[in-house]
Amino acid sequence: MGKKRKHSEAEALATTIEKKDDAAPERPKRTLLGWKDKSEKKETEPEQQEQGFRNKEKVLVTCSRRINYRYRHLMLNVVSLLPHCKKDNKVESKGSKGTTLNELVELKSCSSGLFFECRKHKDLYLWMAKCPSGPSVKFMVNAVHTMEELKLTGNHLKASRPLLTFSANFDKDAHWKLLKEMLLQIFGTPKDHRKSKPYHDHVFVFSIVDDHIWFRNYQISVPHNESDKVIRGGLEKMTLVEVGPRFCLNPIKIFGGSFGGPTLYENPFYISPNQIRAMEKRKKAGKFEKKVKAKTRRKMHEMSNPLEPDEFAEMWRE
Repeated sequence: MGKKRKHSEAEALATTIEKKDDAAPERPKRTLLGWKDKSEKKETEPEQQEQGFRNKEKVLVTCSRRINYRYRHLMLNVVSLLPHCKKDNKVESKGSKGTTLNELVELKSCSSGLFFECRKHKDLYLWMAKCPSGPSVKFMVNAVHTMEELKLTGNHLKASRPLLTFSANFDKDAHWKLLKEMLLQIFGTPKDHRKSKPYHDHVFVFSIVDDHIWFRNYQISVPHNESDKVIRGGLEKMTLVEVGPRFCLNPIKIFGGSFGGPTLYENPFYISPNQIRAMEKRKKAGKFEKKVKAKTRRKMHEMSNPLEPDEFAEMWRE
């Protein structure tokens, strides 16, 4: 009987020890990074969260060789306004520039491109393209004023996200709607971009006047007190202070491809600067021709109507 009791007691103790071992947490395991607890269960099937649309827009900004210093400063101002852009070396504008620009955009893993092309050290053209399938737009840039040139009083945080505003004219015609969508995608800073700041303290204004797109950059200034806190009712007293730069875009052509392709739209009111300079030369040449013709008419008149000889001409010779 004693042996049976001892055997039953041993079995009971073994079962209690097994229960305790099952209930007790496992010892932490030491790894190279430190102590790791085994009790952490790996989620074999994580909950699939609904991920919304994430904007991964990146813009490549470059220019052509032999660019003017004012236009180069304008390009640098645009680069400072777009935290989601990548700047690249100068590109030769002669030859097949479309293929080289598309390759550069692909190498930099960008989806859009801004190409500042300068010709004759005077004329500035801006190519705005969605790569690699298009569309693309060619602009003539006029009325250029850089930040260093203007010296305006406005200022805003660098790499902050801008608010984009457009005039009501953009919703009239199809080509203006296309340009509005391209400007939204290229100049709009993506949300949660690693280089951008989560603030809205300036506004990009695009307005159409005389079939030209005028660009302005304004700071949103809100009145603060001495402790840098917004005054009560200060949001109603917000004002806009211009920062710069300023420029005007005259659309020339809209192409179906990236940096070229079939022509979707052509501006009928566009006059190239070469034609304008030729007309000015003709005007100057016309003035000179008028002077020559007037001189010949005067000589013919003098020859046909000679003056009578002066009686007292020989008197004063002595």
